[in-house]
Parts: sequence; C-alpha cells; structure tokens
Amino acid sequence: MTRPATRNGFGLTIAEAEKEVHSIETGMSLLSENESVYGEWRRIVVEHKVSGVQVHDARLVAIMIVHKVNHILTLNALDFDRYLGITAISPNQI
Repeated sequence: MTRPATRNGFGLTIAEAEKEVHSIETGMSLLSENESVYGEWRRIVVEHKVSGVQVHDARLVAIMIVHKVNHILTLNALDFDRYLGITAISPNQI
C-alpha cells in the first residue's frame, strides 16, 4: 500500500495504510503459518524454480494451498500464472 503508484502501488502514507489495513482486517480471517506451510513453500520454490522477490508470492501460494484457498486478489496477477489451481484476480476484474 505504501509502494509508490509509479511502482504498481497505492502511494499511501504509513498512517493511511494502517487505516486501510484495519478496515480490511475487520472483514476477514487470517490464515496461520506453520510447518506445513513452510514445507509447501519449499516444495513450490524448488518445483517452480522461484527466486528473488517472487519467493514472497510463492509463500502466499503455499499458505493458500495448505488452507485450501484458490483465489487471490492482487495487483500483480501475472505473478501467479505459474501456479496451477490458483486464480489471481485483479481489482479491475471486480
């Protein structure tokens, strides 16, 4: 949220981002990270040859797989194309 708009973000201040995050959190359940998530993340990184900043997306995918979630709302839908069974949705598709 604080990433500049010119770099595919919203350009919010930390205070603005905190307010937005709080608003979003009130309507959701947080998924836990555990040993199963780590094992799945490690498998994904090796299987898909993930490196660099894309390991963060792989971590999200691992959490999704372990918790049986198959849709993600993201500004970078193309980053999730390599993961079968994961449907990435851009905000402009809603």
